[in-house]
Amino acid sequence: MPTLSQLTKYGRTKKVKKVRVTGLRKLYNAKDRVYTEVNSPQKRGVVTLVKTMTPRKPNSALRKVARVKLSNRSEVTAYIMGEGHSLSEHGIVLVRGGRVKDLAGVKYHIVRGKYDLAGVAGRQSSRSKYGAKKGASAAPKVAIGVPAAAPEAPAEGGVTA
Repeated sequence: MPTLSQLTKYGRTKKVKKVRVTGLRKLYNAKDRVYTEVNSPQKRGVVTLVKTMTPRKPNSALRKVARVKLSNRSEVTAYIMGEGHSLSEHGIVLVRGGRVKDLAGVKYHIVRGKYDLAGVAGRQSSRSKYGAKKGASAAPKVAIGVPAAAPEAPAEGGVTA
């Protein structure tokens, strides 16, 4: 606890919060070839590599990640969330912040349903996080044991209205 004389001499200082997603923190001006410190919520980028990574110790899986070159010329590793993806090299994606706890060095997520990365097919819950539309299910539901309705045959006259 500071004394009154210490408070009058130095005052209170704000605690500086560190931004962990440094790739989203700078902006590149191609005309002047200069970088500016500007915080962005998302950045657009081009996929340079799609690969799988193994998570840290207690977990075991093959997590899908992509190396993305952002519009500010920095290259980051971003996580592709959800089951299945159609992402390939040279695809354009939107990258947001948010680290993956069990993948080393992955501090970004790729936004599903934007640009070249489609939303998760057949997703029913948490659809907004995975870019899935309301009625877009994986396959139409068909009752088991019931034959499909056949198209009606034309009347005896042979003319259909």
